[in-house]
Amino acid sequence: MAGLRALVMPKMGLAMTEGMVAAWRKAPGEPVAAGEEVADIETSKITAGYESPAAGSLRRQVVKPGVMVPVGTLIGVIADGTADDAEIDAFIAAQHAAFVPAAEAASAPAPARVATEIGPIQVLEAGPEDAPPLVLIHGFGGDLNNWLFLQPLLAARFHTFAIDLPGHGGSTKTLPGGNFAALARAVAAFLRARGIGPAHLVGHSLGGAVALMLAPESLSLSLISPAGLGPEINMDYIGGFIAARRAREMQAVLAMLFADPALIGRDMVEGVLRYKRLDGVAAALQAIAAANFANGRQNTSLRATLAAIRVPTLVAWGEADRIIPAAHADALSPSVRVVRFPETGHMAHMERAADLARHIIGIADA
Repeated sequence: MAGLRALVMPKMGLAMTEGMVAAWRKAPGEPVAAGEEVADIETSKITAGYESPAAGSLRRQVVKPGVMVPVGTLIGVIADGTADDAEIDAFIAAQHAAFVPAAEAASAPAPARVATEIGPIQVLEAGPEDAPPLVLIHGFGGDLNNWLFLQPLLAARFHTFAIDLPGHGGSTKTLPGGNFAALARAVAAFLRARGIGPAHLVGHSLGGAVALMLAPESLSLSLISPAGLGPEINMDYIGGFIAARRAREMQAVLAMLFADPALIGRDMVEGVLRYKRLDGVAAALQAIAAANFANGRQNTSLRATLAAIRVPTLVAWGEADRIIPAAHADALSPSVRVVRFPETGHMAHMERAADLARHIIGIADA
């Protein structure tokens, strides 16, 4: 029906099959701008904002907060005109009649392990195989699941590879060395083993420094709160992550990552604790911290490296980052595109995935 747009439960992650509205940010009848967040959607790992696909007003909240529904379910209606209640009712009925839940679980991509010269590296691939390659490199203590919101958005345009760094996730727990250069060599070993030539690189925090060291061989570079651009780092987070053994301790540590700690789901906390119990993880994390953050500061400056890069480069930072100060994005080379996100912490790729995806695609097209 003309003037009516469906809001449906979004697929916020390649393996997501259901979710629920945690809260509505707009009341029925309130105006909505295109791209404005109208609801908070809760997944098993984290809560994220849902952006309206169109401007208008929120005419109906079809799904109430707290109700779990399959991906694709109609949850609300946006109208750009003066549709009456009968038209809205007919639109909702037609949407319900046409909706068939997808059998997503069996078809969702699963991580694979790639044999490399430094040991197995776990990777989650998504996107057309004939599309330009894009590699996602997580930060300290993270894994490929940190990209659960961003990877699907980029996979519509790129052949994406979200990897686990050595010492993390499902990759080898034997480090080839813990500093930025050694981890970069490990990523290069994965690229060779997988037959990936020059690629668009996206790196977060520690992974940003790793990506930066690989930049000369990249197509473009997108760095999210990267390490290596200044000496300060929150060692309460680094040390707390290594030391935490219980859910309450880990919840407090992970809360430092987000502008809104309420975004963290129980599954995220439990997943991190399970990873930390794996053999070799504690030693790997301690070695990485000692190699890069001795004496409570970042030991390696990559500002000169960044200034010398000749590929299109984006640096994105949350203004409320409590791990690495957003001031590290100040006074960079004029050739670097800098984007700052207000009310966003260290995890812009989870807190502002849609906005960030647009900037990454923009820098790749530059």
